[in-house]
Amino acid sequence: MRIEHIALWTARLEVMKDFYETYFGAKANAKYTNDKKQFGSYFLTFESGARLELMESATTVPRSDDANIQRIGFIHIAISTGSEEAVTALTATLRAHGFTIHSEPRRTGDGYYESSVLDPDGNVVEITV
Repeated sequence: MRIEHIALWTARLEVMKDFYETYFGAKANAKYTNDKKQFGSYFLTFESGARLELMESATTVPRSDDANIQRIGFIHIAISTGSEEAVTALTATLRAHGFTIHSEPRRTGDGYYESSVLDPDGNVVEITV
């Protein structure tokens, strides 16, 4: 078995689509819209075949949590860049473009080289090798 896709609600569908396309090489499908339900979505496909569904609806409510507080549920998405140099370079690019760096590039206790950034909605995105 494999995870087919992961979905995120957002109030800024186009901003989020642009973020994942620009910095992580995702390719968006044509936007799906359901005017009756006031719903719109994109499926973003990454080079590996993994997919992220971004969804927007007039009925969603903003979240009130802090990225630094541990909570129950899905907490981050990890995207592999292929090398330590790419992790460091992408982190620098995201910083230069004004995104919040959640954790600097580092080697973790279990041997991973990673950093993390907050996407435009404040979701944690781990940048890994």
